Amino acid sequence: MNSIEVDSLVKKFGDFTAVNGISFAVEDGEIFGLLGPNGAGKSTLIRMLVTLLPPTSGSAIVNGYDIVKQANGVRRSIGVIPQAMTTDLELSVEENLIIFAKLYGVPRQKREQLMAELLDAVELTKWREAPVKNLSGGMRRRVEIARGLVHEPRIFFLDEPTTGLDPVSRVAVWEMLQKIKSRRDLTILITTHYMDEADKLCDRIAIVDHGELKALDSPMKLKTSIPGKNVIEVSFGDTPAGWMQQLQALPDAESVTAEDHVFRISSQNGPATMLALMDMAARKTVTVQS
Repeated sequence: MNSIEVDSLVKKFGDFTAVNGISFAVEDGEIFGLLGPNGAGKSTLIRMLVTLLPPTSGSAIVNGYDIVKQANGVRRSIGVIPQAMTTDLELSVEENLIIFAKLYGVPRQKREQLMAELLDAVELTKWREAPVKNLSGGMRRRVEIARGLVHEPRIFFLDEPTTGLDPVSRVAVWEMLQKIKSRRDLTILITTHYMDEADKLCDRIAIVDHGELKALDSPMKLKTSIPGKNVIEVSFGDTPAGWMQQLQALPDAESVTAEDHVFRISSQNGPATMLALMDMAARKTVTVQS
């Protein structure tokens, strides 16, 4: 059975098409990833699925509810973690969770039980009374994960949950999500531009670029579908000094050329080079444009 069904979804802003006829289905209980560079349309797609943006055309069903005709049903049955941190910095960890539980009408006794379970899962029990402003970025993200689950949603949407976090905090968030997933009946849809994140977390990955679905399969099948020796074409935003040399040092890269801001990397192992490229760009905060 499918938790999410997306059929030819389109979103236009004036003459610009942000999402162009995307279709896919997410199975109950899976971790499904939307992978693509910044500006690919991932966040716009999620905003439609969680009813924050109306689609221009097409349709989607989330938890059995139509995202346009039954938006309230969708909202009651999902949890959402947006890109930007939204916890109240002046309140404690516990107070942030209490507010959301009350907004969703979770009874007091049930609320206390859920909060204890979630704080244990994200390893913040001893910090429950600490003001959020005193926590690190990684810990704040874990507060948001707990807060987004305090009403026991059936589907959990996370939009770029580790953007801006250091490598250690990123891995910690991955581990928290896997732990939570193992403890409850939950479907997770996550957007990311980190290939290693999608590879580690997701049962299946949909690759999105320029608002279109380019590929969809398991991480292993996607990696093996890339020919062993190939040419990777990529363009970036602003790049640091010595960027060409850093690209040449990527695993299995044979040569790198550049023309009109487009880099062409010849590789003996396409999957390994592409994975290392995306990881390096993320670490160096270099935007992959296409």
